[in-house]
Amino acid sequence: MQATWYFDVISPYSYLHFKMFDRIAWPGSVIPSIEFVPVLFAGLLKANNTKGPAEIAEKRRHTYRTCIWIAQQHGIPFRLPPAHPFNPLHVLRLLVGAGATHEHVEAVFDCIWKNGLDVSTPGVLGALAAQLGIADPLAVVGDPAVKQQLVANTERALKRGVYGVPTFDIGGQLFWGSDTLAMLNAWLTNPDLFNQGEMARVDGLPTAAMRKEAATRE
Repeated sequence: MQATWYFDVISPYSYLHFKMFDRIAWPGSVIPSIEFVPVLFAGLLKANNTKGPAEIAEKRRHTYRTCIWIAQQHGIPFRLPPAHPFNPLHVLRLLVGAGATHEHVEAVFDCIWKNGLDVSTPGVLGALAAQLGIADPLAVVGDPAVKQQLVANTERALKRGVYGVPTFDIGGQLFWGSDTLAMLNAWLTNPDLFNQGEMARVDGLPTAAMRKEAATRE
């Protein structure tokens, strides 16, 4: 079974989701090869003309409180970086340039969300690059091929129907958010889950009304 995981390091929910991968009930207890795909969350938001949680004042505070609470409930080390949101471009490009392996993704997430470090500072970015095996981080960050690959990753996610992070793409199904692990496990146990009962109505459910501004954009 192939699993693709779309994420952005700016997302605390992506960090929490990553740290709970060991709770996924893979069939036969065989962990599949997970493809880690770094994307630019801001690109997903722009394409869908939506706002991120940190762009709405009260939702921003609620998001941070929720993430801290989830981390405490699950025993996951969690520390907010000095400022958030931050510009994740350079870190995402380092991941693309180094290759987004499980170990590399974990190193980046731990730097930002476990240790609460500021990846916008040259010292932290340089140390992180060294962990990823990158001798010249500025060259990687400015590499046109690396830049284009991140753009391509984001476009790939959009074409797949991904609108937020983190999102698992498994067996043709999308599971968005760190809070969908229970539903994912239920589906892994019963792949026919979405074809039964009320679940089966979702794909054909009609829209009765739309906000005028949303209708205008469409």
